[in-house]
Amino acid sequence: MEPNPQIDLSLVVCTRNRADQLHSALESYAALAYDGAWELVVVDNGSTDDTPALLRSFGEDFGGRMRVLCETQPGLARARNTGWRASSGRLVVFTDDDCYPQADYLVQVASCFQESPLAFLGGRVLLFDPQDYPITIQLLNHRVDLPPRSYIRPGLIHGANFAFLRDVLVSIGGFDERLGAGTELYCAEDTDALARASANGYTGAYDPRPVVRHHHRRRDLDEIARIRRGHAIGAGAYHLKAVLNPRLSLRYSLRWLVAIYRARIKGALWHMQGAWRFVKASVLGEGG
Repeated sequence: MEPNPQIDLSLVVCTRNRADQLHSALESYAALAYDGAWELVVVDNGSTDDTPALLRSFGEDFGGRMRVLCETQPGLARARNTGWRASSGRLVVFTDDDCYPQADYLVQVASCFQESPLAFLGGRVLLFDPQDYPITIQLLNHRVDLPPRSYIRPGLIHGANFAFLRDVLVSIGGFDERLGAGTELYCAEDTDALARASANGYTGAYDPRPVVRHHHRRRDLDEIARIRRGHAIGAGAYHLKAVLNPRLSLRYSLRWLVAIYRARIKGALWHMQGAWRFVKASVLGEGG
């Protein structure tokens, strides 16, 4: 879809089978303050629970512009592509269905793009429930500028809180659907998109002012261990893909070696497993 000059910003949220939790997130979107014109785009990624009915009911009461899309093939990268391609805003903002943006979230995101010539941005991700395990959050309280062809460390910018100029997403072709939740590589579709934007000469930043609170409800240590394993597998795929990019190869080769060293033996094996899975997915045509 071509951008609508009357829509400043599109907030894209993808969801799958979280009807029992989604209502709180939807209420936080309804409470967002923003003086300009914006739209909420929700992508139902093939839910089999009551999510479609919940979205219909919420849409009837939502005071702004809202679009609900359906992407039946599972995969967060695919759902995000469906969302941003159908959106109308010049600026496309992403958060997750278990995150609650602060009331001034859209104002802060827009301000960051207005203050400096950014192509992409990430913000803070705080823990909503202090009883949840402190994982998949970003507490960094100072700005990090990312000039073109930067090394973008996994975890610096989270897919739960990031944004692109729409033209940048068009130029990089959106998200790599071999990566991310719903595939054998678990994650990294967000960081990979940032790295490709940086490789193409775009400037970005992490800025702590746009804030979301992550209500992930994870407390079981076995589940935390699985998440960490998934992050390491995704990191291996991400680094290998960047190493294969001539614009990033040398910088990412050195950084990957450092990351593997710091990951120790088990983490290094997971990195290698992710790299091999990426080869299978891209060269041999296997996997997601």
